[in-house]
Amino acid sequence: MIIEKRIKNFENLGFGMFVHFGIYSLLGKGEWVKHIYSIPDVEYEKLTKEFDPEKDWAEKLVLAAKNAGCKYITLTSRHHDGFSLYDTKGLSDYDAMHAKCGRDLIKEFVDACNKEKIKPFFYHTLLDWHVKEYKENFPKYLEYLRKSVEILCTNYGEIGGLWFDGMWDKPNENWEEDALYGTIRKHQPEAMIINNTGLGERGKLGHIELDSVTFERGRPEPINLSDSPKYIASEMCQTLGDTWGYGAGDINYKSPETLIKDLCVCRKFGANLLLNVGPMGNGLLRPLDTELLRCMGIWTENYGEAIRLPRPTGIKIENKTEDFILKGENAYYLFAYDLGMSGDGNVVEFSGRLNYEFVLPEKPKKIYTLDSKKKIEFTEEKGKVSFLAPPYPYGTNHIVRVIKIEI
Repeated sequence: MIIEKRIKNFENLGFGMFVHFGIYSLLGKGEWVKHIYSIPDVEYEKLTKEFDPEKDWAEKLVLAAKNAGCKYITLTSRHHDGFSLYDTKGLSDYDAMHAKCGRDLIKEFVDACNKEKIKPFFYHTLLDWHVKEYKENFPKYLEYLRKSVEILCTNYGEIGGLWFDGMWDKPNENWEEDALYGTIRKHQPEAMIINNTGLGERGKLGHIELDSVTFERGRPEPINLSDSPKYIASEMCQTLGDTWGYGAGDINYKSPETLIKDLCVCRKFGANLLLNVGPMGNGLLRPLDTELLRCMGIWTENYGEAIRLPRPTGIKIENKTEDFILKGENAYYLFAYDLGMSGDGNVVEFSGRLNYEFVLPEKPKKIYTLDSKKKIEFTEEKGKVSFLAPPYPYGTNHIVRVIKIEI
């Protein structure tokens, strides 16, 4: 089986931010607003005359991602409505250069990513509600699509990858994937190529040039690579609320517990988490998004090393269903889910210690909590390691505590 370096490097990023942003953000009803609310083209396209993100939108977005612990960002360069955030170089006047802002927003995004050493990825729609050839002359549309992608591959320096979405809209058409992916390989040979399979086909393998499968809003599972000639990565996409693009009325947000556990279970199976935000029409995040990202940052600040290089082991922990162990360089990392806080029984639900027993192939030298570096006494006999894991100190609960086992 072929193992490409770019795919392993992608896995080592571990945690990324997904960003759905476009003229639909002005309406605050999600990224599918044009389609779902049947807005006529002539009305919807007027949004370009209002679209003017704040000058520092990209810098603030990238810093929010960096502070959350994200190592890459995938931004919608063009979504299904057909509007491009980048300079299409004359292919279309339906782009940011012809909107009120008159700026190449993708350039601003890439510059901000490069400044903070964050990998820029581009989401690009495959279906298109705006270009008439999509329905009337599909081969000609595919030429337009490839030229659009070529612009993204040749005008912004080295990028992390392309993330496609929408092939599920015409499952029986010939999408000329060889030509599309060949365009990317020609100009960006080290770019990841990802094609979303949608809600119905999570984890499904596709064209040989694809480098990662997707699990859209579904927790990942081990992928079957028995029929694949090359190693493939995997990535789970998750939203903070219910919509991908900004939904002003969407307050059905996930808890920090859910999001942190999503990140952990992704790494349990070697998958990345791509956590979505939908900026408002001015390009800024709503306060609820910012606070949830801050919570993710608290967790990654304490345990970030456990979600980058360490890989799944499959080591079983006795009497534990969620907890798992990853293997890094000269260390194992145990993800402990139910430790709780220490404190008086009148104010905390659990204040004891949990017993851990499992078999390791190497003898531990030292065991300690990754956040506080608090040493944990242990016993080891015939490969079986046993110890009592301490709870958090009162006033702290990170939901999943990582314990480092040096070998």
